[in-house]
Amino acid sequence: MFDMSVVLPVASCALDPDEEGHRQRIIAAKDALGNRVLILGHHYQRDSIIEHADATGDSFSLSRLAADSTAEHIVFCGVHFMAESADILTAPNQVVSMPTTRAGCSMADMANVPDVEECWATLIDEFGLLDPANRENPDLPATDEDAFLVPVTYMNSSAALKSFVGRHGGIVCTSTNARGVLEWALERAGGNGKVLFFPDQHLGRNTALGMGFQERDMAVWTPGELWDEDSIQSARFILWHGYCSVHQRFTVDQIDRLRTSYPDVQIVVHPECSREVVDVADANGSTDYIRRYCDEAPSGSIIGVGTEINLVQRLDAQYLDKSIICLDDSVCPCSTMYMIHPRFLAEQLEAILGGDLNRNVISVDEETAENASIALNRMLATL
Repeated sequence: MFDMSVVLPVASCALDPDEEGHRQRIIAAKDALGNRVLILGHHYQRDSIIEHADATGDSFSLSRLAADSTAEHIVFCGVHFMAESADILTAPNQVVSMPTTRAGCSMADMANVPDVEECWATLIDEFGLLDPANRENPDLPATDEDAFLVPVTYMNSSAALKSFVGRHGGIVCTSTNARGVLEWALERAGGNGKVLFFPDQHLGRNTALGMGFQERDMAVWTPGELWDEDSIQSARFILWHGYCSVHQRFTVDQIDRLRTSYPDVQIVVHPECSREVVDVADANGSTDYIRRYCDEAPSGSIIGVGTEINLVQRLDAQYLDKSIICLDDSVCPCSTMYMIHPRFLAEQLEAILGGDLNRNVISVDEETAENASIALNRMLATL
């Protein structure tokens, strides 16, 4: 195949001299806790975390696993919004925590409630749109004459935003079901309505384009900047300005260079990449889709992948008969995911074992959780 040395992440090179000690502490604490604890590891975590996870997956699949679990303690090795979703979906007697609460998500932070509320008020007041919350039943399809503004939030958002969406007749989506969710939202918006999608503009744009819409059917909303009345008036989708810092790094030039070197290479990317990158890729989809794509590719395949390096490197190690490489040869780790260090996981498990039940706990207040659950359950009903 070919030399993988150029795509090894910094994450793999930054060795901790006490790593084996952390590993033994995790094993000992996990054994002592037994089935009282469930450790969940997102696909983007480093290998030294994944080896201790009871389950791996994307944010929503892990939250559903937490909800189906009877474990007293859910330790979520991911970022903050993921642990919030797990807390919303789990039973009141289950405690969700993280190895460190510093692990946030820059994209999720790009959309906050005050900014979204200001956008919402402007669109309602200036463009003659109606709030679905005022409908007798916002779950029913609207008519061709209706003009409702339906909010849709990506799973990669705070519990507070999911709650906002739930209060206003909206719905949550994942990168797997975004198309079905947008179809649902358009039906509830009515013939003259609009969909407000946040926080990731690229997922919204790529999904809408895949449904047959054009760029002219979309307008980007950037908080604090002047908006173009004509573009918003004609748009069916108002896309928040947010983006993923990892997937934003992938470019058409990277794909072109890889295809020049390896004419038979297949390119698969995440839909959080830009439209230009998605357009020239052979396929695009969620992390689970990318994993299946690599699994189903024939032996001897060369696959260029546009997503986080820890997942890409893990796939390459798993499929020894294929060459799986990251499009960005200058390394593309998720810096906030990388904040979950084995030492922090060891300390969290030891704290639980020692009876410290308040350390790094993620708890969503009852009102926020109730409204967020409405939006999440609407999504589940579309599956």
